[in-house]
Amino acid sequence: MTLQTAAFKAELAASRQLAQRTGMPEAQALRQVLSLRAGAAGLEKLLAERLAQREHALQRAAARAASAATARARRPDPRQAAWHAWFDGSARPNPGRCGIGAILEGPDGQHIELSSDAGYGNSSEAEYRALIAVLQAAVLHGASDLAIHGDSQVVVDDVNGPDYAGAPALRALRSEALALLARLPQASLRWIPRHKNSRADALSQRAIPLTTMEQPA
Repeated sequence: MTLQTAAFKAELAASRQLAQRTGMPEAQALRQVLSLRAGAAGLEKLLAERLAQREHALQRAAARAASAATARARRPDPRQAAWHAWFDGSARPNPGRCGIGAILEGPDGQHIELSSDAGYGNSSEAEYRALIAVLQAAVLHGASDLAIHGDSQVVVDDVNGPDYAGAPALRALRSEALALLARLPQASLRWIPRHKNSRADALSQRAIPLTTMEQPA
């Protein structure tokens, strides 16, 4: 690993300033800056540690890419699914009172709408609760061949991503959603733009209780 690739942005900036101030070559200035950062451990050890860190980061990125590719390959074409679901969650304010909305539609004209107060939380928690509610309905109705649509990039990425990349604050909700998805072997979860999720959004907004200030006169 070269000094240039090992250095952080702040160290590169410091070395340029040192070179301008003293007139020494930039390569020499960078070596001096990194040597000072390495301290008693020595420059070679610093370079070895940063090389290991870079290789670890590359491995993690490759693992994430492979996991995402596997998840995409396993997803059925949503246009061919027998069942379709849409979910949305809202928090007013954020965090605040939560409402969830969802729609589940089946091949024989089944149409189930969900709209309920979901307590207190932030918007991502509300979205997850909406997803869990529609998954519970799907399990109840045997909707295994299911295409699920939501406009929360946070929740869709969290569910479809690898375990180690999950958001810690959403871990319990993610585990509950994954347990339900395991009972729906042909289910897929995909992101859609908000304007294509207006029905579920309206159901979630309707479910949030009005505050005293919002009550009509």
